Amino acid sequence: MEIIKDIEIIDLSLFLKKHNTLILSDLHIGYEESLNDKGVLVPRVQFKQMYARLKTILEGNKFKEVIITGDLKHEFGIINDTEWKNTLRLIDLILEHCEKLILIKGNHDITLKYIANKRSIELVEYVKIDDILICHGDNILKEAMKDSKIIIIGHEHPAVGLREKNKYESYKCFLKGKYERKTLIVIPSFNTLTTGTDVLRRRLLSPYLQQDLDNFEVYAIEDKKPYEMGKIKNLK
Repeated sequence: MEIIKDIEIIDLSLFLKKHNTLILSDLHIGYEESLNDKGVLVPRVQFKQMYARLKTILEGNKFKEVIITGDLKHEFGIINDTEWKNTLRLIDLILEHCEKLILIKGNHDITLKYIANKRSIELVEYVKIDDILICHGDNILKEAMKDSKIIIIGHEHPAVGLREKNKYESYKCFLKGKYERKTLIVIPSFNTLTTGTDVLRRRLLSPYLQQDLDNFEVYAIEDKKPYEMGKIKNLK
């Protein structure tokens, strides 16, 4: 499904068709280890599920670029053994299917450079492709935005929670709206352990989303397929 012309939703990723570029966001490798260290016991299945899901997207394709918009790993300071191993495994999987991997630095990526250096990958603040600005989304990039018509961000982990009588279901989702007359697209987290932030009920974090979101359009993901849900104001 195209979210706008020449930009297609593929599972939890965006595909820039004209540029043969795949965009992912917020994988948070090591999240379950972080929870276990805090005494919250969860099964260590996140990486296995995420790796398999990404492999399905990548297989049979050779992308010019794959861009991760930040928060590839979860821990702010330390890098535990599992994070080292799994982050490199995922990077190696991506490199098999693209000419170039670009890592945008997210707010969780303080120590990611040490892992990225193992594969000679540089961390960048943002990427510009023609009139498309791709960034993490935790800061407003005024200078980079000037000649951009489309902004693509992660960071927020958007989800939509739908209620029918006593039943409540939450789904990861893409958002499409406007920021200062530019088209703004928000990518859901590729992390499979949590759904994300319910955009209908919870306060959002990204400064790009500190506005009236009623006219933002929602594209929910279920069974790896996108479903156009209409505008936020009609879902509330």
